[in-house]
Amino acid sequence: MDFKHIKFSREVNADFINTLRKRVNAYFKENQISRHANTEMIVKTFFMFALYFVPYILLMFNVFDSIWIVLSMWFLMGIGMSGVGTSIMHDAIHGAYSKNKFVNKLLGRSIILLGGYHYNWELQHNVLHHSYTNIHGMDEDIDSGKLFRFSPTQKRLKHHRLQHLYSWPLYALMTLEWMTTKDFRQLTRYHRNGLLKSLHKSYTGLMAQLIALKALYYGLFIILPLIFMQAPWYITIAGIVLMHLVCGFALAVIFQPAHVVPETQFIEQPQTGTVENNWAVHQIQTTTNFAPKNRILNWFIGGLNFQIEHHLFPNICHVHYRKISAIVKKTAKEFDLPYHCAKTFRRAVINHGKMLYHLGTKDIYPAV
Repeated sequence: MDFKHIKFSREVNADFINTLRKRVNAYFKENQISRHANTEMIVKTFFMFALYFVPYILLMFNVFDSIWIVLSMWFLMGIGMSGVGTSIMHDAIHGAYSKNKFVNKLLGRSIILLGGYHYNWELQHNVLHHSYTNIHGMDEDIDSGKLFRFSPTQKRLKHHRLQHLYSWPLYALMTLEWMTTKDFRQLTRYHRNGLLKSLHKSYTGLMAQLIALKALYYGLFIILPLIFMQAPWYITIAGIVLMHLVCGFALAVIFQPAHVVPETQFIEQPQTGTVENNWAVHQIQTTTNFAPKNRILNWFIGGLNFQIEHHLFPNICHVHYRKISAIVKKTAKEFDLPYHCAKTFRRAVINHGKMLYHLGTKDIYPAV
């Protein structure tokens, strides 16, 4: 994986992103508002952290005797965990939460409290996924090895014919994999393919940091609960697993319908080293929005239903996406570019399921 040698055309549709940036910049200037977090975002930050940690504190102080209430607290923690990830960590790690780099760094590290590793996320998400969206061999979000076929550019295997059935329960294991094996395998892979070296990072140093952070997470969310919670140990373990299943499933059904759907495009890694499209055009062709009028969903999932706006402007806080979406849609239409959007979240999930089925049963999936 030599991402430094993959470039996008600077000539094809270059005027689109230049025009769009001018219009978006004018929106913030004319309305005299910051591109970063506002009061709504700050309130949401406290709410999401509270949703994650208040149940944890109540459990640690053994406030509840009922096993069902105990498990419901772990369930709420799973919802809060996903909320912290999508609404706070995600913006911060993109540098979009605040103009203060320290605030972004601090809140971006909240991924550690979710069982993940910030450096791996920055590479996988910020660098590879956002730069090379839906490019086979570059975007790790569509590369699950042989388990799933997320792109028509991947080889179809026999078991893929059932992926539209087995994918949903396996999606729920996402953060369990994070907290156990994925980060270690991922960091080692980045070392072996030369990615760490190209970024002048020490594999040994990063691995030591990763081990220390995992120990911190295990201590806070496994060892301490087993020591201090009066519930039977197996209930505590069940609660921890439940929390991760809720969060993992939520994250999967938020991110997957944004890229792995019939409307979006997929391409092979270019042999010449140059993608034919301009980067911004590539983003708009490989991404789709969903449920633009669902304000509750938009609030809770960190504006990730406006995935097009996020990919074009990852350094803008998500609380502004709904407003600037009208600008993006209008500009795309002027330049005869697509602006994919499923009307509801339900439709987006159905579209993803449809894509899983066709990728699992057909070698080529005709775009709609």
